[in-house]
Amino acid sequence: MDFMGADAGSLWQSLSSEIGHMLTAAWWSEHSVALFNILLIDLTLAGDNAIVVGMAASRVNPSLRAKVIFWGIAGAVVLRILFSGVAQQMLQIIGLTLAGGLLLLFVCWKMYRQIIEGEEHSIDEIEGKLASNAPVENEAGFWSAMWTIILADLSMSLDNVLAVAGAAGESTLVLVIGLALAIILMAVASTYIAKLLHRYPWIAWVGLIIILFVALDMIYRDSHHIACAAWQIGCSENLLQAIAGRLGIDLPVWMDGIPGHGPAPH
Repeated sequence: MDFMGADAGSLWQSLSSEIGHMLTAAWWSEHSVALFNILLIDLTLAGDNAIVVGMAASRVNPSLRAKVIFWGIAGAVVLRILFSGVAQQMLQIIGLTLAGGLLLLFVCWKMYRQIIEGEEHSIDEIEGKLASNAPVENEAGFWSAMWTIILADLSMSLDNVLAVAGAAGESTLVLVIGLALAIILMAVASTYIAKLLHRYPWIAWVGLIIILFVALDMIYRDSHHIACAAWQIGCSENLLQAIAGRLGIDLPVWMDGIPGHGPAPH
């Protein structure tokens, strides 16, 4: 308990310090790319929740649908908050960022299959079922529907938190902003976002590319951390710095350390 209290205190101190710099142009210049990446990540992943919750709710009695939707969204919010409480600290442990990056690669594969094969159920089809009062074939009970949503929420919340934490790097404030935005989009606009992604699939492709880059950067950075700890080599590079260095390109100051922080190696 003392460890958890100290950890929470350290997080709050880091967050308070960043909030003090948030109104400066330097803070926005340093974190603008990470914030843009997180916005697209949140947009790309928010629509999935509407699909899952809507499908589960459409299988229960019409009188229970509003309750299933409410608790499904509430459960997703709670899970994202719980995951976010430990995600950034866990990713500081050598080896776990590498594992998180590999998990995000699997998320990218699922997203790729989803985009090229199309959704099995469209949001318009699900909304039509939700609005219908016709008898439901193989009607599910409230707890059966909730169990389906909880299992899906576990996976979606972990995917979202990992992607946002990876894009945020070491900035606690960027992580908090990213997860707050994810929760707001999921709770308020997930159905609209699902329709938007269906109408403009290029948004999903851009989000997929960003999540793929975040995954590869997490793998690359942690591989370097392991190499640094074991052999004292590659201690300050992230993927963007490495690519720029190999191509002989000098990164602008505002891109230095994206999505991780720290000066590029010389």
